[in-house]
Amino acid sequence: MTGNNFSGSIPPQLFHLPLLQDLSLDGNSLSGKVLVEIGNLSSLRTLSLSGNRFSGMLLSVSSKGGLEFLDLSDNDLSTEIPTEIGNLPNISTLALSNNRLTGGIPSSMQKLIKLEKLYLQNNLLTGEIPSWLFDFKGLRDLYLGGNRLIWNSSVEIAPNPRPFRLSLKSCGLVGEVPKWISTQAGLDFLDLSKNNLQGAFPQWFLEMRFNGLILSDNEFTGSLPPGLFSRLNSLAALALSRNNFSGELPRSIKDDAIFLRILTLSENNFSGPIPHSLFIGPYLKLLDLSRNRFSGPFPVFYPEVQLAYIDFSSNDFSGEVPTTFPKETRFLALGGNKFSGGLPLNLTNLSKLERLELQDNNLTGELPNFLSQISTLQVLNLRNNSFQGLIPESIFNLSNLRILDVSSNNLTGEIPKESRNLVGMIEASNLPSSILQKIALDFTVRWSSQEVEVSLEFRDLTVNWKNSKQGISSDNLNIYTLLDLSNNQLSGQIPASLGALKALKLLNISHNKLSGKIPTSFGDLENIESLDMSHNKLSGSIPQTLTKLQQLTILDVSNNQLTGRIPDGGQMGTMVLDPNYYANNSGLCGMQIHVSCPEDEPPPPTKPQEHDQKEPWFFMGRCMDWVPSWLLVSNRNHISNRVFYLTTTFKPSASPTTSNQAMELNQNIRSRGGLHKQ
Repeated sequence: MTGNNFSGSIPPQLFHLPLLQDLSLDGNSLSGKVLVEIGNLSSLRTLSLSGNRFSGMLLSVSSKGGLEFLDLSDNDLSTEIPTEIGNLPNISTLALSNNRLTGGIPSSMQKLIKLEKLYLQNNLLTGEIPSWLFDFKGLRDLYLGGNRLIWNSSVEIAPNPRPFRLSLKSCGLVGEVPKWISTQAGLDFLDLSKNNLQGAFPQWFLEMRFNGLILSDNEFTGSLPPGLFSRLNSLAALALSRNNFSGELPRSIKDDAIFLRILTLSENNFSGPIPHSLFIGPYLKLLDLSRNRFSGPFPVFYPEVQLAYIDFSSNDFSGEVPTTFPKETRFLALGGNKFSGGLPLNLTNLSKLERLELQDNNLTGELPNFLSQISTLQVLNLRNNSFQGLIPESIFNLSNLRILDVSSNNLTGEIPKESRNLVGMIEASNLPSSILQKIALDFTVRWSSQEVEVSLEFRDLTVNWKNSKQGISSDNLNIYTLLDLSNNQLSGQIPASLGALKALKLLNISHNKLSGKIPTSFGDLENIESLDMSHNKLSGSIPQTLTKLQQLTILDVSNNQLTGRIPDGGQMGTMVLDPNYYANNSGLCGMQIHVSCPEDEPPPPTKPQEHDQKEPWFFMGRCMDWVPSWLLVSNRNHISNRVFYLTTTFKPSASPTTSNQAMELNQNIRSRGGLHKQ
């Protein structure tokens, strides 16, 4: 009953099947604790509950002595491994990986004398790795990586001629590779990645029979031995990324490494040309040579080879972009080199291409319409080149496109107005498993009849995210969508249709010559986290609709011609505010920039009523309570007589020095209503 999206707890009816031998519920969404009632299944031999959400104790299954296969990997188990686990004397496979198990490896596991496969990787286990783990006579797989375990370098391990796979990834290994590994003649897969191993590539490795060798993320130095591929001619996976290896690659690869499927040498100091024979391997699927100093003529790929992942980014290649690539290519990264000229039409032959990266080169010419023919594209990165002309409207017809970055070019004209075909930016749905996962799965299935985990990490996709350069993990590309048109010469108004791209997390149209108003439709960008429209010529007010954007954390509209109140409701009133995001808009006001709006200004204070103490010049005596006055008002052709009464008591004093005081008095009297007309 695997992979059926079952949820809730395990149905209790299953615990009343005394003859049940195999219970497989992996790949569902079941939750709760692993129930004690499983112990009622007296005939149970196989229990597989991986890929669910179970939590709590493991004690409930440790009392079932007849179990031979127990898989609780990929759950939410967060307890220690109970000592009762030793009550499973018949267990041959124990898989507890990818949980949150704590504590050490219990000594009671020494009782598991039939143990063949032990998977404890990617937990929170601590303490020293016990040497007795290597005493199991039938042990074939031991995976301890991705924990906080420590290896005691003084421990001696007995030789083991049996086929054996070992992962000590991230286990605190320091210095040279432990010599006891050389005595494990049957070792065919070794993962020592993410340690602090140093020195040259061990020569005694060439005496081993590795099918897979993972040494990434260490501090190895020096060049690779010339006979690497001829001596290790059964290699299917070699990962040496993120070390300090240098020099040129061994020349003869094709005939010596005919089984090679995965080769990752990224982030080292390799230099010189790439051997042509490397690209003819019949089984090679993944080739990552990024972030080195390779140069020379770019290799010619044969369309018939199986290469699907090609990363040559951040090297010193120059000339025009190559015109031939394998038809199976799905990932092509050539960014960070010195390629020039335009994009070759032959790219349209790559009918499976999902990710194309050519950023940070010297490419010129116009963006070709034929890019729209690569309908499988999900990521198109052409940032920081010298492309010019218009953005072809046809690019906005790529329905699978989720990341489009053409920033920092010389593009002109208007932003394409029609975006309804950018389905990948409209629907916030996850894409299928990434190209990396597909390749790793293929490697697992075809390399061996037994399942084995190959842990590979690849270069992040670097984007300008929230005003800084950040990397998006290859594993997370299927949940990110962005559109970056910044740093060009685009003009005209912002198309309201961009508001339909509801899956966008980042929209950057800054540093252009865009004018007009901010579309109210931007309030529909329900997943947007960063919206940058700075350094344009936008006018009008910031739409109140932006207050609906609950995911928004950055809104940059600086250096425009915006006016009016900055909206302060919803997310606009709660996100972290930086006044610089509104700078150089002389007409903006609001609490975000501490500038009050005209409608918020208090009314001017009423002028003090000073006439009670005034001593007007027209009083004739000191004790007058009121004075009737006759005022003659002339209006061109007639004179009207009106009588006014002054109701305030005055105290006469010296006469005013200027006529302005008399005028002020008359105005005060009128405003007070102290003069009554009859």
